[in-house]
Amino acid sequence: MAGELAVQVLFWLAVVKLLQLGTWPALDRTLGNLAAAAAYPASVLLFTLGSWYCGLLGLPVWLALLPFLAAIALAGARGFYGRERLRPALTWDLAFLIPFLFMLEVRWINPTISYAEKFMDHAILASIMRQPIVPPLDPWYAGGTLDVYYYLGYWMSGVLGLTAGVPSTVTFNLVLPTVLGLAVVSLYALGHLLLDRHRWLPVLALFIPNPSAIYHIIIGDSWFDVLWGSTRTITNTINEYPIFSMLWGDVHPHVMSFFNQGFLLFLLVFAYLRWGTLSMRGRVLLCGLAALSLGSMPGFNSWDVLVYAPVTLVFGLLVWRRYGSLTWDRAKSWMVLAVVPPLAILTYLPFYLQLNSPGIEGIEIVPTPSAPVEFLLVHGLFLAVLLAYCAPEIRKRPYLLLAAVPLLLAGYPAAAIAAVPLVYLVVRRRFSATDTLAILGLAIILVTEIIYLVDNMGETYFRMNTLFKFYLPAWFLMGTASLSIIGKWLQGAGIEDRIPAGIRKGLPILVVALLLIAPSAINIDFGYGSRTLDGAAYLEGSHPGDAAAIAFLRDLPGDHIIIEAEGGDYTYYSRVSSFSGIPAVIGMPFHEYMWRGDEGRIGQRSADVRAIYEQPSRTTDLARAYNATLLYVGASERDRYTISIPTETLELIYDREGVQIYRIPA
Repeated sequence: MAGELAVQVLFWLAVVKLLQLGTWPALDRTLGNLAAAAAYPASVLLFTLGSWYCGLLGLPVWLALLPFLAAIALAGARGFYGRERLRPALTWDLAFLIPFLFMLEVRWINPTISYAEKFMDHAILASIMRQPIVPPLDPWYAGGTLDVYYYLGYWMSGVLGLTAGVPSTVTFNLVLPTVLGLAVVSLYALGHLLLDRHRWLPVLALFIPNPSAIYHIIIGDSWFDVLWGSTRTITNTINEYPIFSMLWGDVHPHVMSFFNQGFLLFLLVFAYLRWGTLSMRGRVLLCGLAALSLGSMPGFNSWDVLVYAPVTLVFGLLVWRRYGSLTWDRAKSWMVLAVVPPLAILTYLPFYLQLNSPGIEGIEIVPTPSAPVEFLLVHGLFLAVLLAYCAPEIRKRPYLLLAAVPLLLAGYPAAAIAAVPLVYLVVRRRFSATDTLAILGLAIILVTEIIYLVDNMGETYFRMNTLFKFYLPAWFLMGTASLSIIGKWLQGAGIEDRIPAGIRKGLPILVVALLLIAPSAINIDFGYGSRTLDGAAYLEGSHPGDAAAIAFLRDLPGDHIIIEAEGGDYTYYSRVSSFSGIPAVIGMPFHEYMWRGDEGRIGQRSADVRAIYEQPSRTTDLARAYNATLLYVGASERDRYTISIPTETLELIYDREGVQIYRIPA
C-alpha cells in the first residue's frame, strides 16, 4: 500500500511539473528570471480552464493536457530546457517541493475525511472525478447540479487527480500540499519584486499564527484549543489564518484559493514595477495572466473577487498614474484597467452565466462591532508593524490622529485603530507597492467593522461569513506588506552581514529540516490520525461494512442516484454519497439550504427519504420520483429509521457485513 501511494504521489508531482514546463517558455521573455516561478500557478490555472471547457463541450478532460505536451516538445526542439535555464530554476522547484512535502506529512498524519467540511469537500471532488461534466452533479441533491456553488477548486483538484491516475480519497490529501507549494512559490516571487534581500519573508504570511494563538499558548491551552480558539477570537465569527486552514485540513474553497491570491498579487506588483520595461507583447501577456487569475476567482471562492476586483483596479490606476505621463505611452498604460476586467469576465463567461447561487441579500451596518482587544488579537502583529512604519509621519503630523475620533464617537473603536496607519499611509502619497498592499489590507479590516454582507446565517452569526471571507485576503495584503517592511528594516540594519558565512549557508537547511520535522513533533491528528494518504482508510476499522460497500459502489459502472439516510449536517450520515460521488436524494440539508434556499424544498426531500425507508407502499414510487436507482441499507439507516422496505420488489445486488444495496426497478 505504501509503495502504491508513493507512486501516486510521484505521478501527481509529474503532472504538476509537466504543466509548469509546458507554460514556462511562453512566460520567459516577459517575466525573465521569475518566469519559472510564475509558470507553476499559471499552468495549473490554465489547465483548470482548458479542462473545464472540455467538460463544458462534452470532451475528455485529459485533452487539456495536449497543449502543454505540444509546448514542451516545441520548446525542447528549440533547446529551451538547457542547463543554463534549468539549474537556476531549481530554486523554484524547491520552493514548491519543500512546502508540498511539509503538508504531505501533515496530511499523512491526519488524512481522514471525517469532520468539519471534509465530507462536503470530498463529496464534490468525488462527484467531479466520477463524472467530469459541466456543471458537475450535486452529490447531495439528486437531479441538481453544482451551478449553485463555486466549485472550480474542486474541478482543478479532480482533473489533476484524473490525469495523474490518483483516486479521489488520495487526491483529497494531495490538494492542500499542492496549494501550499503554489502559494509559497507565488509569495516568494513577490518577495523578489519587493525586496533586494530576505526575499523569503513574504512567504511567512502563510506560516505565522495570529496573536490570539500566542495568547492561547501562553495561558497553557491544549494544541487543539490553541488552533480552534485563535480562529474564533472575535465573538460569533471565524477569523482563520493560512497555517490554521492548512493544518485543519478542509479542502475548501477559501483554502484552495490561497495560491491564486498570491499569484494575482505577484502579477499586479510586477505590472506596477516593470510596466515601463515591457514590450507590447509582454504587456498583453501580463494582462492575460492577470485576467486568468482574476476571472478564476469567482469559481474558486466568489468572495475573493469582491476584494481582488477593486485591488486590480487600484493597481491599474497606479500603473496609469506612474507610466501614463508620457504621451506616447499613455494609451498603453491604461491596459491593466481597460483589458484585465473585461477579459477576466470573458475567460469564464459560461461559468458566470451558469451560476445560480442565491448570493448576498444586501449590505447592512454592523450593530455590534469587534471588541478592540479581540480585534488586536487577530490583526495586532501587522498593525504593530504598520504603526512602527508610520511612526516618523506620526511624530511629524500628530494632528492626523484626529481622523480616528469620528469612528470612536460612532462606536467603532476597532475601526479607529485600523484608521490610524491607513490615514498616514494615504496622506503621505508614496503609493509604493508595499504601501499600496498595506493600504488595501487596512481598508478591508476597517470597512468590515462598519458594514457586513447579509446572508442566511441568522442573527447571531450575521458577520461570520463577512469576516471569515474578507479577513483572509486582508491577511495576505497586510501580511506581505508588513513582512516586506521588516525585510527592509533588516536590510537597512545589515544584520545578515554580521552573521558568519557558515551559519548563513546552514540556516536554510536547518529551517527546512525543522519544517519537515514539525508535523511529527506536534499533535496535529486531532484524534483522527491514520498514517496514510487514503482519506477513507479509517472506515475499514471504524465502519467495515460501509468501507466494503462503498468500495463496491465506487467501482459500479453506470450513472446512478442513491438513497441513503439523512441525519443532519456535520455527522457521519451522507457518507455513502460523499465517498462514492454518487448523488443522493438529499445529503447534508443545511448545506443545500445555504445553496438553494427555500426553492430547494430541502425539508420535503428529507421527509421523502424517511418515507422510502419506513413506508413500503411508497418506497418504489418515491424512489422513482427522484430517478433513484440504488437503495442503501446500513447501520446508519437502521439507527435513523424503522426500516420497512418492499424487498420482494427490489433487486438485492450487494449483501455483506450488515449492508444491503438494492437496485430499484425502472
